[in-house]
Amino acid sequence: MTKQYDSKFSQQFLLTMRKKPRSLRVMSAALRKIQQILLICTFIMFGCSKYPQNDSSWIAFWNDNSELMGFKDQNGKIRIEPKYTGFTTARIFDKIIAVMEEKNGRHETYYLTKSRKTVGTNQVYIFDNGPDCECEGFIRFRDNKTDRVGMFNSEGEVVIPAEYNDLTNVRNGFVIALKGAKKKHSNGNDDSGRNHFTWAEGKKHLIDTNNQIIIENFEYDSDLDFFSIKTEPDPAQDPVRQSFPGADDGYYSFIDYKKEFKKWLDSALLASVSKEKLIESSYRRIYIWKEPIGWTSETSSEFIDANFELIKTRLAELNKEESDYFVSIDGLNPFIYDGIEFNAYYNNCGEPKEWKYPVMNVTVNHKTESDFYQDHFEFLRTENGYRLISVTVRNGILK
Repeated sequence: MTKQYDSKFSQQFLLTMRKKPRSLRVMSAALRKIQQILLICTFIMFGCSKYPQNDSSWIAFWNDNSELMGFKDQNGKIRIEPKYTGFTTARIFDKIIAVMEEKNGRHETYYLTKSRKTVGTNQVYIFDNGPDCECEGFIRFRDNKTDRVGMFNSEGEVVIPAEYNDLTNVRNGFVIALKGAKKKHSNGNDDSGRNHFTWAEGKKHLIDTNNQIIIENFEYDSDLDFFSIKTEPDPAQDPVRQSFPGADDGYYSFIDYKKEFKKWLDSALLASVSKEKLIESSYRRIYIWKEPIGWTSETSSEFIDANFELIKTRLAELNKEESDYFVSIDGLNPFIYDGIEFNAYYNNCGEPKEWKYPVMNVTVNHKTESDFYQDHFEFLRTENGYRLISVTVRNGILK
């Protein structure tokens, strides 16, 4: 089935093969505005605890009426006086950010480096009403004259020229690039309904940040761990890895997140569900929805002690031959997981880094003659492996 996308916002999902539903990235403009307001409120209330930073990071702050944003260093010294609008979503300034500033009665967007260099005036890459965020010291831009996308490095230098239909963000030094594609409008008319289109034809390549092709015809319909790259003379034999012939000799292989997760789920958890194994396979706290308080969390040991039999019964459904379930991939929801401990899972704009720390959502469908309901088990991929982090059980009571 062909999906429709909005051409005003560059479509990153077109380049990450089959793009799954992402609750945070399919918001309406109104909801996006609410998100920005909530992020501002959170930042004012709790400082920058939600965002990753290093010793040289500059931290965003607002002027007295919370209309304009500036940046301070970590000693509190003002590095940039407040002059940027709420368009600037980066709350931590590491190397390069997208900003909007009012000049002579008009709003101008551009990229700003730590050395105060400005580049890409009115060429800011927009996705879902928001500007691009630095990733590994690189940021995308769009040449509005050619409608092509390129990339700046941290010094504001063009390292990937604007010759692609679209680019993903940088992932361990790699970028998926779409080239030679054409816009296919939903009504077949290029002059009307032009904000709704899909890319047709074209080819995807895996390139590096020097614009060198690593893998030609990089077509794959799942999510890969680009930090797991291996180069070998032959295709990888590991069943959880996907191999691709390189532009040079040899093969490049990457872990397929879904295959890796399924293998772990079967061996580490489903083979024999015990209370001890379930606690060991869980994040330190489990997040659940409870009426009337909403989202809350409990220590994994307390939660599993109280609900083990119910969870065990529902997980056992996955072992049945007739089981109806599927696995989708998302990122952490910053409105739920907002403590300091989650810093590493978000970028400087508070967006989840699902390309490195995906959340695997196991959705189990239950059908009866008179009812249909779903259970959800969410597993976060951490540095220590997959961990159960959220449970939603229907037609059952969580204690």
